[in-house]
Formats: sequence, structure tokens, C-alpha cells
Amino acid sequence: MMNDIKDIGIAPEGKSRIEWADSMMPVLRLIRERFSREKPLKGTRIAACLHVTSETANLMRTLRDGGGLVRLCASNPLSTQDEVAASLVKDHRIE
Repeated sequence: MMNDIKDIGIAPEGKSRIEWADSMMPVLRLIRERFSREKPLKGTRIAACLHVTSETANLMRTLRDGGGLVRLCASNPLSTQDEVAASLVKDHRIE
């Protein structure tokens, strides 16, 4: 995988933030569960240029679990949550 992560060691904090945000996003979680079963995006390439936040992380997880081949780039270095970016790479295999 190719990435430009500042410090992969901060991934555990990012994982916690992603999990917390997931608990606050019940509709997206239900969609991800359905997508995991049905794989409606199987083989679809999805590129996103967004603010890298815990909420965005859950969106990307949903698209990936739906079978999408996802890539994420940060749209603004000032809004990027570095710990979330690290967790996406380390824990969720999202580049």
C-alpha cells in the first residue's frame, strides 16, 4: 500500500475516534452491515478527496465493505485528523 502517513504510531487513538463516531452514526452502520452482505459495489473503483475525519473514515469503511476498491486523499492538510488517517491505513487497509 502507498500512503503518506505522518506517524503510524498514533493509529490506536484514531481507531478509538473512528469507533466512537461509528456509534453516533447508526444509519451508516446499518448500510455498512447490508453492504457487507450484498456487496453492491463489488469491483467498483472509488476515489475520494475529502476532509479526513472520523466521520469520513466510516463512510470509506462502508464503501469498502460494500465491495468498493477505495482510495482516499486529504482535501485539506489543516482539517486532516492525522490519527484517523493512520488508523485507516493500519487498521482498515484504506490507502
